[in-house]
Amino acid sequence: MERIGFLSFGHWGPGQGSRTRTAADALLQGIELAVAAEELGVDGAFFRVHHFARQQASPFPLLSAIAARTSRLEIGTGVIDMRYENPLYMAEEAAAADLISGGRLQLGISRGSPEPARDGASVFGYLPQPGETDADMARRHTAAFRLAITGAGVAQADPRYAGGATGLLPVQPQSPGLADRIWWGAGSRKTAVWAAELGMNLMSSTLLTEDTGVPFHELQSEQIQLFREAWAAAGHARPPRVSVSRSVLPIVDDEDNYYFADSALRDGRDQVGVIDGFTARFGKSYVGAPDLLAEQLAADTAVQAADTLLLTVPNQLGVEYNAKLLGAVVEHVAPALGWRRR
Repeated sequence: MERIGFLSFGHWGPGQGSRTRTAADALLQGIELAVAAEELGVDGAFFRVHHFARQQASPFPLLSAIAARTSRLEIGTGVIDMRYENPLYMAEEAAAADLISGGRLQLGISRGSPEPARDGASVFGYLPQPGETDADMARRHTAAFRLAITGAGVAQADPRYAGGATGLLPVQPQSPGLADRIWWGAGSRKTAVWAAELGMNLMSSTLLTEDTGVPFHELQSEQIQLFREAWAAAGHARPPRVSVSRSVLPIVDDEDNYYFADSALRDGRDQVGVIDGFTARFGKSYVGAPDLLAEQLAADTAVQAADTLLLTVPNQLGVEYNAKLLGAVVEHVAPALGWRRR
């Protein structure tokens, strides 16, 4: 385990006990938590992107603001739904955020998950072409985005206004190295292999849209192994990166016990359900005393197979509480997984 980051879904709303009541609260607290995380030695700040919901929806202003307030922290998404994206505009936004950060952007993308809006991407102006599925459209957008961030020409130059230039013009700005820091949020073993073949890093969440009857961490570690084998077979020059997400909630005082004691009983095992028409296996939460969590995570084969662990945080409990949570993980849990502060 080389890196540990936090993953925030950016929830906001006026519910009972919420300390993140407005969209402004969610954005500003996201910045402050990232700053606190860097001071604690945490390696990354990642944000879920979700449309038509009271969550983070437009990540690049937030990531740029964090980049301007930090110097070491990786900044990223987990994940952007590519069904909704204009690939060339996204290439411009991503490059700008990466340049502001000095090359710290780690951009997680995917074909998307169920959204509150029916056919929400069509409202944004994006429809599958004849014979395409939504997943096909997301992959088409991904291909165009990845091509654009490599500096490939995408628009015919007009010599009258391009200083006499001819041929195809790339989008600007460009940020060298960004193309190597794109991650695919794979929900199955098959899509993990596909991502490896294309040279994208693997971002695996707390659910997989398949179930073989084995514990979640074993199914996910099999996914990671297949990804690494496909990466090696493809002959990519650089080593890949792999992240997994986990809900890790150390109980160290009465406040933690108040919030999460019930979760230790309710969420301490895998769950199987249906999502987007697929049978899915959801990973368990890790809740309890820090020494117990260290022991349990050390036995999690997928955590051990990954180089990066993303900790999902209860962001509506506010910056102070979540900084305390991250501090407890960094001090009492992460070292037992082989992590060392950089």
